[in-house]
Amino acid sequence: MRKFDLVVLGGGPGGYVAAIRAKQLGLNVLLIENNELGGVCLNWGCIPTKALLKVSEFKNNIKKFKDFGIEVNGKITFDIKNIIQRSRNVSKQLSNGVKHLLKKNNIEVIKGFGSILKNKEEIILSILKDEASNIKISSKNLIIATGAKPRLISGIDIKNDNIWTAKDAMVPKSLPKSITIIGSGAIGIEFASFYNDMGSKVTVIEMENRILPNEDLEVSETARNIFVKRGITFLSNSSLISVDTSKNRIISKIKFNNKTIDLESEKLLLAIGITGNIENLGLEKSKINTENGHIVTDDKMRTNVKNIYAIGDVTQPPWLAHKASHEAIIASETIAGLKDVHSLDKNSIPSCTYSYPQIASIGLNEKQAKDKGLKIKIGSFPFLGNGKSITMSASDGFIKTIFNDETGELIGAHMIGTEVTELINSFSIAKQLETTEKDIMNTVFAHPTLSEALHESVLAAYNRAIHF
Repeated sequence: MRKFDLVVLGGGPGGYVAAIRAKQLGLNVLLIENNELGGVCLNWGCIPTKALLKVSEFKNNIKKFKDFGIEVNGKITFDIKNIIQRSRNVSKQLSNGVKHLLKKNNIEVIKGFGSILKNKEEIILSILKDEASNIKISSKNLIIATGAKPRLISGIDIKNDNIWTAKDAMVPKSLPKSITIIGSGAIGIEFASFYNDMGSKVTVIEMENRILPNEDLEVSETARNIFVKRGITFLSNSSLISVDTSKNRIISKIKFNNKTIDLESEKLLLAIGITGNIENLGLEKSKINTENGHIVTDDKMRTNVKNIYAIGDVTQPPWLAHKASHEAIIASETIAGLKDVHSLDKNSIPSCTYSYPQIASIGLNEKQAKDKGLKIKIGSFPFLGNGKSITMSASDGFIKTIFNDETGELIGAHMIGTEVTELINSFSIAKQLETTEKDIMNTVFAHPTLSEALHESVLAAYNRAIHF
């Protein structure tokens, strides 16, 4: 039986990063992946959706050509098959890139499904390579990075061609004339933005009293106003009761404001979250703790079993690819015995929604800060007052910053507008460095740039804003 220092189950943005970092630290590593390297993020999530949303962005920019003095003669058309094919090509290119990285680092990869057989001094795993091939290996340590799958609604048959999960929504055979989306988190809003821009009639159903319920209230309200102006319909305080597919169309029965309404659409997209891929892993044989369909870990990615770790979407939220990759580093360095491995600070993980306009945030929002009883200072600066955004004809949105009034600590930043998913990383660095308001105020920002709005929002928190 072959022996390893570390086996990693899953080759997504958590798993392959964990394998590479562990190899760098001198461990004998085996990576097991049952599907495509790169996981859901690279193949069916983060990357291909952004490729689609770039098309959406282009279409919005084309509408502005006249403002820039550019005349386009003739009708602008879009070929959905080519759009989807480009998205798939981007994913394939990056998946091949992951293969190259693993080969470059001399990491052995087995295509198969791994599960725990027993765990005493070492972990014994079974790897099912195909129906007729099963091998056993042992390892001193195990990292579970098996990811997640869409959370479904009981009684809703996703085998029906007109009922989609996010994966289906990425590869439509044709553009639907209408689509009902259940859920207004990041996934729901990104697809709502894309399909609306491509000409579909979009209706979004949300159980909470506002869309993007995890975002700051001001961002949520601003996003809704912008999307409504673009033609998206939102039904808040609503839930899906049942679906009728008997007539080759979708009739969704919705509970809305204590009454029941019927919504007809060509497609129905379920975007209500995810649940971890924990089935058939043999977790019960090691008595690994799970909660709400996800593995429970501490701030070093350790499960309740000393030599078994878990990272990424199979663990607790937030469910983000960059969190998975960061957890991978922490887990591998802990296993390798490095000293002073930093703990995961979930309050310093940025969150991004790649709709049009984009949305990004980090840390506490205003309500969360007040609920904690913190005395805070809040600054807000609109892109309407930013020179670069006006030159781009992209002045919708704002940047909002929240500081601890007693210490000057940056405790939250929330933004909506053009390229804010790039701007948010400035605040990520600021939080990591425990930056105060004075540090940011005394920083020189290049002009003209969108990032000047970061500076102005901080100045505004202390009644020092210059340009608004």
